[in-house]
Amino acid sequence: MTFRELLDVPFALIQANLPALLRLSLPGIVVAELVVVALTAVVSSRTGGSDAGTAWAAILSTAACVWVLRFVLRGTTVAIGLGSIAGAPIGAATALGRLSAVAGALLVFQVLYTLVGVSVLALTGVLIVTLPFGVIWLGWLRAKRFVAVPVLFVEQAPHRGAVARSKLLVAGADWQFTWLWVAHRCLLALLCVPLLGIPFYLSDFSGTRRWAVIVLLTSGALLIAAFGEIVESATRVVGYVDRRCRREGLDIHVPGAEAR
Repeated sequence: MTFRELLDVPFALIQANLPALLRLSLPGIVVAELVVVALTAVVSSRTGGSDAGTAWAAILSTAACVWVLRFVLRGTTVAIGLGSIAGAPIGAATALGRLSAVAGALLVFQVLYTLVGVSVLALTGVLIVTLPFGVIWLGWLRAKRFVAVPVLFVEQAPHRGAVARSKLLVAGADWQFTWLWVAHRCLLALLCVPLLGIPFYLSDFSGTRRWAVIVLLTSGALLIAAFGEIVESATRVVGYVDRRCRREGLDIHVPGAEAR
């Protein structure tokens, strides 16, 4: 596939499986938001309504819920996408069942994914001049492991084997996947500006309502994270199938192969 096709086709895959993805993402966002509000309220009451304590509670609880939400959506979106491409669409319940089968390996993947991302951005974000290079470097590292999650589902490989397999499949297309990852980050950045700016816009007319602003900001962050993860996971599926077709002829039908 061309770079443009790798950007476009995942959205077609999402559209084809929209009901199942909505049944997973919307309840997940609602539950995550309730957890964020509950934890923030508890910390706020314990700190006597301190602005700093409330803000940090909202930030940290949102980050934790985003992490869990992305874990669930990453696994279920990949499972749904693979089923759809294989001609056997699955629902939300089946996707959760398939996620549970690879939960351990996927958890290792996500922990390392997070640690690498935080480390690279912390190292290169000290100076604003080096941050863009850090983002590109991180994108290149992400590209190496871009199709590791579909490998976990399709080939039932352990985490180490899935990463090695991903590096093999994307060899020669490293920079294509790097810029694909960067393009996704740019798309999310464009979404963040209007969505997270809404609470401040409304406060100009209604006055500052601390809890209303907290709910709007945290729910906006969860919504953006969910959308970004679904798009990225669908792209992982498309990228995996494309690389296997290019390198291994997955799309070539051999007559009589079923009989053998």
